[in-house]
Amino acid sequence: MIIIEKQQYQAQQADTQKNISKILDKNARERLSMLRVVRPELASQLENYLAQLFESGQIRGTINEEKFIMILRKISEKREITISRK
Repeated sequence: MIIIEKQQYQAQQADTQKNISKILDKNARERLSMLRVVRPELASQLENYLAQLFESGQIRGTINEEKFIMILRKISEKREITISRK
């Protein structure tokens, strides 16, 4: 059972990587690989987000580095947690 789940997960990851390579241009892919080194959890979150957008048809054409940075900022903003003390 665990082996089947692992194979399904690997197949899903391969599909995600294939979709990511279709939608990102060279510079955006380089930036993603640099992000993966520094913050792997954020990179995987971003990959999943981009894959969802691609599968739902919300991404048309390729994403250049500028658009990639804008998407990354939006995801980073969602992650910020503000704690205020009274």
